[in-house]
Amino acid sequence: MRKFHRITDGPSAAELAEIEAEWPLIAAELDLLDAEINLINAADHGGPTALDWRRKRRAEAKVTRVAAELAAPPTLRKAVA
Repeated sequence: MRKFHRITDGPSAAELAEIEAEWPLIAAELDLLDAEINLINAADHGGPTALDWRRKRRAEAKVTRVAAELAAPPTLRKAVA
């Protein structure tokens, strides 16, 4: 007699909930990555502008802010956006 094992290729509901909870941090890190890529690409076009550097600093600050918010105890968290 053969026994069939259930194969799950995707994430579980608990894993999806964790991803959803961390999504603001993931989005902030993607924004930072985008700002860093723009700085690298700007080097080929005369160098980064003051606005490029400002975007990078703001993206870094957002990553720090969101990471701190997610690290806070759940009772102290506010809606992260």
